[in-house]
Amino acid sequence: MLQIRCKNNNKTKSFAEGTSLLDVYQEFADDIQLPYPVVSAKVNNVSQGLKFRVYQNRDVEFIDATDGSGRRVYARSLCFVLYKAVSDVFPGSKLFIEHPLSRGYYCNFKKRSPEPLSNGDVERICQRMHEIIDADMPFRRTEATLEEAVRVFTERGFSDKVKLLETSGQVYTYYYTLGDTIDYYYGPLVPSAGYLKVWGLERYQERPRVGASAGIGLLLRVPDKNNPSVLAEKVDQPRTFEVFAEKVHWDIIMRLSNAGDVNKAILRGHASELIQVSEALQEKKIVKIAEEIDRRFHQEESPIRLVLITGPSSSGKSTFCKRLSVQLLACGLRPYSFSTDDYFVNRLDTPKLPNGQYDFDNIETVDYKLLGDHLSRLMKGETVEVPEYNFVTGRREYNGKKLKLSNDSVLIIEGIHALNPLLTKQIPDSVKYKIYISALTSISLDDHNWIPTQDNRLLRRIIRDYNKGAYTARETISQWKSVCEAEDQWIFPFQETADVMFNSALNIEFAVLRTHAEIILASVPKNCPEYAEAHRLLKFIHYFLPISDKEIPPTSIMREFVGGSSFKY
Repeated sequence: MLQIRCKNNNKTKSFAEGTSLLDVYQEFADDIQLPYPVVSAKVNNVSQGLKFRVYQNRDVEFIDATDGSGRRVYARSLCFVLYKAVSDVFPGSKLFIEHPLSRGYYCNFKKRSPEPLSNGDVERICQRMHEIIDADMPFRRTEATLEEAVRVFTERGFSDKVKLLETSGQVYTYYYTLGDTIDYYYGPLVPSAGYLKVWGLERYQERPRVGASAGIGLLLRVPDKNNPSVLAEKVDQPRTFEVFAEKVHWDIIMRLSNAGDVNKAILRGHASELIQVSEALQEKKIVKIAEEIDRRFHQEESPIRLVLITGPSSSGKSTFCKRLSVQLLACGLRPYSFSTDDYFVNRLDTPKLPNGQYDFDNIETVDYKLLGDHLSRLMKGETVEVPEYNFVTGRREYNGKKLKLSNDSVLIIEGIHALNPLLTKQIPDSVKYKIYISALTSISLDDHNWIPTQDNRLLRRIIRDYNKGAYTARETISQWKSVCEAEDQWIFPFQETADVMFNSALNIEFAVLRTHAEIILASVPKNCPEYAEAHRLLKFIHYFLPISDKEIPPTSIMREFVGGSSFKY
């Protein structure tokens, strides 16, 4: 008999070898107080599906869809139901689950026939999804040799999955079936479709693909992360959609759409070319932004005088700011970076979180009234004595530092609150140019397995923190939830107000990050909660063949995280 300790209630019970987690849960269910239905579990801090069978003594924690791991299980299971429904209703059609959008997932759909997808067609897909869920169809996991899995997917025309598996280096792999539909997912699913009670599906907008006919967009809506019993509120994100559309265009230019394509290109010896083209595309975008600022700087009415740059953690804001400054200089402008850090309130006046710790992400940490007054005076050509924040004493000081703008000067403010209207409310919007930057993941594992945008940033942050000796991987992972919560409150609500968005992710990035991240992630102890995320990230980056960063240029945004940048931060 096995001893299974349930971490939800700290109780231990005996079970026969080979007992499924679902059966284990039934034994503990009466003593587990979870507000929402259980969708998966963590076994010795590793995410597993509820059909997983235990053969040794284990610690088990059951989780619902409020947990990040549980949300991923729910979402990928729902995607499989969508794919099956589409395949049943429209045989021979193509479905691409591309990226998160509007608190759901944007899916590009192509019918076999030339007619565009109608509202009636969407209703038919929804009806079939309801039938699958009402029938409680089971998700079945089949383990197979790599050769067998490749044969199965080749027969079904899944070239994306074939390329991924062929370059994975695995001996054995697995695939899932739902009825007579086969697919591959790189993480666990719920036991059956009946678990998926909360979802929505609607038409999005038509997006033409370069070199192909227009695809009809579908928005797959998922439960709210804080209350999985209801749908997440839909948020319009036209700017974000444009950036992802640009990403698709770049993928086509580079002939890359998934991890298998990247791996095949690396095996063919094209890694250097991929790096060069990726960097060139980003530089082209930065040049275009600089030229637009220059054009609006010289316009007669409401010329641009203030550039605001924001983005979430590890998006590459600092390097982007420096590269943009270089291009503005090339346009004949004189950029001046203005730090909001010097306008922090005294530490004792910093707002606090409910746990009593300082809330350094709060807008109230910045004396935005004083900042706005100084900006207004600078715009009028006045000389301003700007403060300097002493991080040792936690106080703002005046040390005789004065600033006056010349006729060719443009101010650049970079920070998490840059797009918050409170920060610059005394400055007319007409003289501002707002930039939002983020690492909107530029590659997918395959047509049905996206890479969460947060994973790119988290890997960057883990590597940077470790290299600088600031935090271990375990510490960075433990802080990540609070970082994301702060972004939800202080950054994301303002991203759609930007004049332009910039995607700092590179198609080749995960192949480079793997080289740095492997040893760092492997250092996370197995007996801590953070191991679950470290294990997931480690498993995920192993889908990419590793390449050296030696050809990454010193001005690359990636250098901000892996080291070797020519910029001073």
